[in-house]
Amino acid sequence: MDLDGKLALVTGGSRGIGLAVSKELAAQGASVWIAARDGERLALARQQIEGARRSDEQGVGTLTLDVADAKQVATVVDAFTTDVGAPDLLVNCAGVAHPGRFEELDLKIFRWMMDVNYFGTVHVTKAIVPDMIARGSGHIANISSIAGFLGVYGYSAYGASKFAVAGLSDVLRAEMKPLGIGVSVVFPPDTDTEQLAYEAEFKPVVTKALAGTAKALSPEKVARSIVDGVVRGRYIITPGLEGSLFFRAQNLLGGFVYPLMDLMVSRAWKSNGHS
Repeated sequence: MDLDGKLALVTGGSRGIGLAVSKELAAQGASVWIAARDGERLALARQQIEGARRSDEQGVGTLTLDVADAKQVATVVDAFTTDVGAPDLLVNCAGVAHPGRFEELDLKIFRWMMDVNYFGTVHVTKAIVPDMIARGSGHIANISSIAGFLGVYGYSAYGASKFAVAGLSDVLRAEMKPLGIGVSVVFPPDTDTEQLAYEAEFKPVVTKALAGTAKALSPEKVARSIVDGVVRGRYIITPGLEGSLFFRAQNLLGGFVYPLMDLMVSRAWKSNGHS
């Protein structure tokens, strides 16, 4: 997919991976619209994206939008496609995370994760897909997580929502391919964003021990991997060595990964004073 002259819509585009992806798309010649809830953050992000674009002729715009609100999504996206056009690329980056041990997490956290991470992806994709089908072209990239294919200690609510995103993407890939629409699912590792800093406050000690001294990837490196994967038409995108290794271990070696994870958790558990 050649991005030069294309129109992209990125949810969660005001910060983190979404902002980095938006800047990378602009640098490769695309017009970019970003969607998020915070109007002030959107305005700041828009300036950064404008600074990254190749040409002043590339459009950059913002949509104030809560992806968890289906009616709002339908209204705002309809106005966007009417005024600007149907995007050639949709990148569903909007997401939230709140770690904690399963028995300690409030049910509201589980619903919040699903509402934003899974249903947010469903809502926006539902609003965009009809125009892509009518045109017979387009590409959808959904951001899952390593926790979307591997159960990570302390991430029961988040992981379930990201597994759901991966499952949705699998079905979309099969259904959209005959219609000329490509799909990608992205499994990023820990990425150095505000979201990761927020999570640190709530991570169980075992989760922190599992992370160890591993360095989080920069949003820019993750974004380059995502955009490169989309350009190449890849379905599975695993930024960074860690994610690639875990994905191969899980999918090529079957149950081998579970004893490995059990060993890692056991060591982390014991290192924090548990018998």
